[in-house]
Amino acid sequence: MEITMTLNGKSITASIEPDMLLLDFVRSRGCLSVKRGCETANCGLCTVLMDGVPVLSCSTLAARAAGHEVYTLEGLQDEAADFAVFVADQGAEQCGFCNPGFVMNTIALLRENPDPTDEEIKAYLAGNLCRCSGYEGQLRGIRAYLDQKKEKEG
Repeated sequence: MEITMTLNGKSITASIEPDMLLLDFVRSRGCLSVKRGCETANCGLCTVLMDGVPVLSCSTLAARAAGHEVYTLEGLQDEAADFAVFVADQGAEQCGFCNPGFVMNTIALLRENPDPTDEEIKAYLAGNLCRCSGYEGQLRGIRAYLDQKKEKEG
């Protein structure tokens, strides 16, 4: 079957098998930040943004993305760079494996809610599995980024 979608700002038309996962599709297009983790939609490593909403690509057929706009971390480097440094400063990227999923969900959160509370941050990121740092470093990093952003604006 043939699909057309926008991937990281570029229109793509491709022939795929009907059962191809979005995860495999984006990785075949060089988007290696999207990782295969649990394959049960429980860890968040495969998170992409489809029409601005976080989607677990390990449980989404590529055919479902036809006609939609899909972004991976490769397409959002500038936006991610702003706050990823703050997360790293808090030691929250010990092994780095979960970072792309956290970054994608944080981008979606901050687009939806530019001034979230700590509880809102925790709730939004709850679907991301991190075995190294226990989420507190990510929370501190996001909070430090938001506090610095407020200082600059205020």
